[in-house]
Amino acid sequence: MMGASAVSTVLSGARVVLPTGTVENGRVIVAGDRIAGSAPEDAPVVDLSGHWVVPGFVDMHNHGGGGASFTSGTPEEVLRGVRTHREHGTTTLVASTVTGDLDELARRAALLAELVQQGDLAGVHFEGPFISPCRKGAHKEDLLRDPDPAEVRKLIDAAHGTARMVTLATELPGGLDSVRLLAEHGVIAAIGHTDASYEQTVEAIDAGATVATHLFNAMPTLNHRTPGPIAALLEDERITVELINDGTHLHPATVELAFHHKGPERVALITDAMDAAGFGDGTYHLGPLEVEVKEGVARLVEGGSIAGSTLTLDTAFRRSVTIDRLPVESVVQAISANPARLLGLYDRVGSLEPGKYADLVVLDAEFGLKGVMRRGEWVVDPRA
Repeated sequence: MMGASAVSTVLSGARVVLPTGTVENGRVIVAGDRIAGSAPEDAPVVDLSGHWVVPGFVDMHNHGGGGASFTSGTPEEVLRGVRTHREHGTTTLVASTVTGDLDELARRAALLAELVQQGDLAGVHFEGPFISPCRKGAHKEDLLRDPDPAEVRKLIDAAHGTARMVTLATELPGGLDSVRLLAEHGVIAAIGHTDASYEQTVEAIDAGATVATHLFNAMPTLNHRTPGPIAALLEDERITVELINDGTHLHPATVELAFHHKGPERVALITDAMDAAGFGDGTYHLGPLEVEVKEGVARLVEGGSIAGSTLTLDTAFRRSVTIDRLPVESVVQAISANPARLLGLYDRVGSLEPGKYADLVVLDAEFGLKGVMRRGEWVVDPRA
């Protein structure tokens, strides 16, 4: 916690989004690395009139950025990707892997775990190899495997307590037992890259699954006679659904459908970003697969499947408010508070409340990013 001698700064005049609603002409007091309840009379003031101040974004599904891969990069490259996303408002980030050899994934988890322990990452998410070959997306098919609980346990053990989520096709042999194992160890079991029926999805939820990995993508479409996983995931209040709101993965009407059925408290906006996020078009690799990025859309060179995104969460925020016409308060829930709660971090991040880290984003009147603060330090200074 902050000490009595922590230097205070007052951010004043903005529309400040709090858990209780938006405060006009509000202020946020920063003391050291925390949000404070009061400030000395002589504390410096930063005038943010005409702006919004919202909590720092929390991305629970992200494979890289800034030209760097969380799946294969060196620690220095991973940190470059983290910095890229911080400059776009993501002050808390979970590193996601993609399908690979099990021993290789275990080594990768150990490397990422060190960065979690240093405070640079918020945890590790394993997306694959325990997914359906029918819905593999940008995952190498010959490396996929059924979710054997012993192998799932090997990966979470390799992360040394930093594993936060594992995406599974829960209909595969061992799927339900793996969900139960993850629940017992406090790791999120996420249903995704799945070919499950409605009934199989309900079974997985009853077994302890709590998240839908990028809802609508890499799963059967909603059908009036065979509703499949989407209906089960939308209707159950125990499930939080991830959405990739980049304009490529989902139509605006689909985003609206998810918010309407789940409510803003059961949606988590994610990037599912790969190396090209914040970097540009070109040829990249997602795990062992070659990816070509054109006009910001990432697709596999072989087969043309969408291969993650080049999204950053400031763009997702702006789209959600200006294109999808969602209330700012609902978007803040989905992009900050909800993922923070799921990750067990809401006592530290996810809202602007005294005692929490001073992680915040400053947006202009058109919801363009103007400033980012993390742990009380400006990453992007709105005064520059």
